[in-house]
Amino acid sequence: MTQSENDKFRDECGVFAVFGHEDASSITALGLHALQHRGQEACGIVSYDQKMFYAKRAIGLVDDTFGQKSVIDYLSGSMAIGHNRYATSGEGHIRNVQPLYADLSFGGYSVAHNGNLTNSIQIRDKLVKGGSLFQSTSDTEIFIHLTALSKKESVEDKLIDGLKQVEGAYSLVAMCENKIIGVRDPHGLRPLVIGKLKGAYILASETVALDIIDAEFIREVAPGEMVILTEKGLVSRHDLAKKDSRFCIFEYVYFARPDSVIEGNSVYETRKKIGEELAKESHVEGADVVVPVPDSGVPSAIGYAQESGVPFELGIIRNHYVGRTFIEPTDQIRHLGVRLKHNANRHILEGKKVVLVDDSIVRGTTSKKIVEMVREAGAAEVHMRISSPPTKHSCFYGINTPSTEELMAHKYSVDEIAKQIGVDSLAYISVDGLYRATKAQNRNNKAPQYCDACFTGEYMIPLTDYENKKTGAKVTQLRERAKN
Repeated sequence: MTQSENDKFRDECGVFAVFGHEDASSITALGLHALQHRGQEACGIVSYDQKMFYAKRAIGLVDDTFGQKSVIDYLSGSMAIGHNRYATSGEGHIRNVQPLYADLSFGGYSVAHNGNLTNSIQIRDKLVKGGSLFQSTSDTEIFIHLTALSKKESVEDKLIDGLKQVEGAYSLVAMCENKIIGVRDPHGLRPLVIGKLKGAYILASETVALDIIDAEFIREVAPGEMVILTEKGLVSRHDLAKKDSRFCIFEYVYFARPDSVIEGNSVYETRKKIGEELAKESHVEGADVVVPVPDSGVPSAIGYAQESGVPFELGIIRNHYVGRTFIEPTDQIRHLGVRLKHNANRHILEGKKVVLVDDSIVRGTTSKKIVEMVREAGAAEVHMRISSPPTKHSCFYGINTPSTEELMAHKYSVDEIAKQIGVDSLAYISVDGLYRATKAQNRNNKAPQYCDACFTGEYMIPLTDYENKKTGAKVTQLRERAKN
């Protein structure tokens, strides 16, 4: 992974499922294509045709894996679940690619999930001591083992039995021989929506995956809700303990595609409003031009420009033809880093007082190089505005972030960061400003409306594996094992 790629937050997964359509696998592949932004390391589909389960999992992008008709023809059946994965360091092994599959007492069973369990090491240790044999280092396999060991009768009861033992964030889809199940954790941190296409039911991480197949959006799966899709239709259950909804607010800032709809809000319009709030809070007097860091900074930069009255321009052009697999063996070329993907538009920047708008600063390496590039193009001044609050804490709920110690905002003040990345001024949106942009008004400090732990350090789900001295050390051990 290049420095620039490692200097962004990454969502770890996207999920998709189809029940009751003759082209289930084709539709699933299209849905995964729309969700490619949620994971570019690996993808997979498992289907069922009333006789057999079929699986195709691979390291790589959706188009590369499912672009051939022969692959889709092999994945026959009217039921399918799919998954896109972003692997954390050292875990990009085929054994961790989802959906996972196992033959259990009731028949074939396949599971895919988005999120992270915060007591997975503790549960894994218990299961291994009880004789369970793990084939992967993924949290997802824990769901399979807990389902297999449950004494309950139905598949959904077995799964609920297992879910009551886990802590953390998850949106998952599961498939057996006659049904597909979708579940969100009781806090609803990770997204999951329901759609319908000519009588078939769809589950997906985002509404854009419904748009690509022309499916009708029905509603979001509620926090703590289980939906069961069978030939009789959709059944909803609420067996998990009810807790306050705490959807991940960073989905609005960066992770979700801008053309998605979350909680009834257009992500694109929300990001524009974030820019508007940012302009109200930290306007740059005498600025000549507002320039987004593409592509994630574009909507907020538009909002900032509209609110401030400063012209919006594409002062940085992104090269969309450089993918994650670009490899250059020489140190001289590798040093170019950001320039492989971005180039300064000198005509727009030269002699100007520039406001750069980006979604976040992680380690700061990319921001520093972007600023250097803008200055080299002749900018008179460079002022950076960030459409999220300072990210001071790691996420343990399904977002791949560096350790807290590696986060720039954890180590330095805003003024110190500004000096290190080389800008004339730096400002982040406030937590309350971000909440206002999502129509939530100011943050309710006694009962926050969203999960914002990466900004505030307030973790509402216990971090059992990381706080327990016995299991905490095993997190690193497990990741090391995954490299082999």
